[in-house]
Amino acid sequence: MRLVLIGSAFAALLLTGVAQAAEPAAAIALPAAKVDGKVSVEKALKERRSLRRPSPAALSLAEIAQLAWSAQGVTDEKGHRTAPSAMATYPLELYVLAGSVAGLAPGLYRYRPEKHDLVLVAAGDKRAELVEKAIGQDWILKAPAVFVITGFAERMEAKIKERSSSFIWVEAGLAAQSFFLEATALGMGSTYVGGFKPDATRSVLGLAAGEEPLAVLPVGKK
Repeated sequence: MRLVLIGSAFAALLLTGVAQAAEPAAAIALPAAKVDGKVSVEKALKERRSLRRPSPAALSLAEIAQLAWSAQGVTDEKGHRTAPSAMATYPLELYVLAGSVAGLAPGLYRYRPEKHDLVLVAAGDKRAELVEKAIGQDWILKAPAVFVITGFAERMEAKIKERSSSFIWVEAGLAAQSFFLEATALGMGSTYVGGFKPDATRSVLGLAAGEEPLAVLPVGKK
């Protein structure tokens, strides 16, 4: 009996070690998102404009956190998010190409809504590579950060048999609008860049099989 207990404890220890090893070592906790502000929804709607001449001034980690939360943040204990999703399938992923962000090293990061943190995908400023290989719009280089929305249609297929590939585009638009309104409330601007080369974008971001790039959102202060 004692040997069985020892064996069980050893197995549990191994499983704990595996779980800890699976946790990304480069996860960066983000400041808690604010759920109340000085700018009303109505004012943000009125003042929102596409911005293609962003200031290169650095953003703060708190601003990055607020923007990420606005697009895909969790809003209750059931896991609902700021942007609605058909049958709560949540097929979207959100990435941040950080170039000039105080308190955050330049790099490509993935946002994890359930933990409200960033996981380092690749170190180094990836903005120029994305622009040169996939977009060709040099003004984007001035944006201190570039967010990218991607999606997995296969996550929806179990509940939505038809048009799942179309739904991810709809949800990207919903997430982007939340992002734009938050950016406006923070005194920033952005725009929806859809003119990119999908394969080149996948390559630069190192996307997984079946992960579709949907929108590029450069953001900066006005």
